[in-house]
Amino acid sequence: MTNFNLETLIIYPDQNEKIKKAIILLHGYGGDANDISMLSYNWKRYLHNTIIICPNGHEKCSLNPIGYQWFDLSVNDEDFILEESKKAEFKINSFIDEVKKKYNLDNGDICLSGFSQGCMMALNVGLTSSENYNSIVGFSGKIINKEDLSKRIKSKTRTLLIHGDLDNVVPTHYLLEAKDFLMRNKIEVDTKIINNCEHNIPIEASSTALNFIKQHLYKL
Repeated sequence: MTNFNLETLIIYPDQNEKIKKAIILLHGYGGDANDISMLSYNWKRYLHNTIIICPNGHEKCSLNPIGYQWFDLSVNDEDFILEESKKAEFKINSFIDEVKKKYNLDNGDICLSGFSQGCMMALNVGLTSSENYNSIVGFSGKIINKEDLSKRIKSKTRTLLIHGDLDNVVPTHYLLEAKDFLMRNKIEVDTKIINNCEHNIPIEASSTALNFIKQHLYKL
């Protein structure tokens, strides 16, 4: 693990390639860097000159002390969740600044991605940035607070949202709501609903994301 302001697992490209791009993967509620890094073992073979960066959340998970969280979900209060998510945004933005400095990268060299709560944070961080990221790829997430985000949105970062049709943790209608929100804000958005998929990332979702990332991250 490498320490920035967040404890971090980094998957480097093969053959000591010069680092030109980065994917930042944010885990879900109660997960950790090791969980989300499973995506990298399929992706890294196809992503040259690219590091895949998996930070742990800045807080131990209140309901799963062996995992981490970006914000507390044990309190069912929308205002509390919004404020806690903004604290996480600050932490993640500081982390990204450290990554950019260390590897000499710009926002345009970075794909933000995440699962569930990590997807929610990727959307908030990516869309409130004053400079577009290369792309956002979200799995099984939602927009935390559409009213708040609509007031703070600055970025037009292209986005891919993927969701399982049988997800009973973050139901599929949240993908449709997010798609509508992004389209209303003139943001390019692609979506994919995976059949017979619950709250996880199956091979079809991973492959769809990889194809999207390859298409955009290496575009000249």
